[in-house]
Amino acid sequence: MRILADENIPLVEAFFAEHGEIRRMPGRSINRAALEQTDVLLVRSVTRVDRELLEGSAVRFVGTCTIGTDHLDIDYFEEAGISWTSAPGCNARGVVDYVLGSLLALAEGEGVDLASRRYGVIGAGKVGGRLVEVLRGLGWDVRVCDPPRQAREVGEFVGLDEILAECDVISLHTPLTLDGAHATFHLFDQSRLEQLRSGAWLINAARGAIVDNAALRGQLARRPDIQAVLDVWEGEPQIDVELAELCWIATPHIAGYSLDGKLRGTAQVYQAFCASKGLEPTIKLADLMPVPPLRAMSFDASAEPRDVLATICRAVYDPRKDDAAFRRSLIEDEDQRRIGFDQLRKQYPPRREIDGLQIEVGAGQPQVEQLVRALGATLKD
Repeated sequence: MRILADENIPLVEAFFAEHGEIRRMPGRSINRAALEQTDVLLVRSVTRVDRELLEGSAVRFVGTCTIGTDHLDIDYFEEAGISWTSAPGCNARGVVDYVLGSLLALAEGEGVDLASRRYGVIGAGKVGGRLVEVLRGLGWDVRVCDPPRQAREVGEFVGLDEILAECDVISLHTPLTLDGAHATFHLFDQSRLEQLRSGAWLINAARGAIVDNAALRGQLARRPDIQAVLDVWEGEPQIDVELAELCWIATPHIAGYSLDGKLRGTAQVYQAFCASKGLEPTIKLADLMPVPPLRAMSFDASAEPRDVLATICRAVYDPRKDDAAFRRSLIEDEDQRRIGFDQLRKQYPPRREIDGLQIEVGAGQPQVEQLVRALGATLKD
């Protein structure tokens, strides 16, 4: 079996070596010529996999090691009898850590108490749903907008208009869909951006085109009271430099780039591949997951909950570091910026997740204990 994989997918050899010959190449360079002798294609979100790429090839299995599938032509796969899979939820924890770090940076910069803000989460799937659990676990006021879920289940969902009218913080976690009743392309267009509350924060760690980037640039220029955190951009890897300069935090599509999340993505695709071939998986992710450099933290009984929150989150991940690296890349010319965008992703340093931490708390600290549980860390006895 001949396997072609994006060079940025980890552990491909560990999981797939026994199943065939593996070739690696940059995801943006994968084309029809590269697929002439390929049976299995493993990609990330930068590779558009559709009829134009696959028709006439030997590819019969496509796996994307990502949550999103907007880069896959699933209708064509089904028509052509090509098995496919994604990795739903693999990087959810990493994105939650990114949002928490961004909230801490915004709160510190503006002198705001995070507990006093009202949060609106747009899209409550694997990522958004995980974020809602964490924010509510912290005792914060959260509204959830997810029209597809609202249409098929009972739950405390609200409309987008209510989010815009009542929420101080809006975090986007929807897939990118171009048509249909629940299309999300330019969901936040000029009209909706104008409806943001005074002092609102907008976070997009989903897909760039969910927000009209040109309209957001104009809005941020006109309204210094609102702040934006963008990890995703229209036209990646080419981005709107003026928009990036107006953002509080700007990063190169790395919100979910935790090492744990990337390894889970490969493992999920491997398991689906085995299932498609009627094989029993023989490789376990637990045997390949490296030990995190930070495994435990301890807080005295005098520790304040607000300080504990910031210390835990920033010890694991602080998005301001990625923001600084990204901004340094923006001083180059256009071609170098495009290259820099992909290089920052390719050479991304290992980042772990809050889930892997064990936390010791001083006696008589029920608020801190609740906070630790809400974040997803483990309380040590």
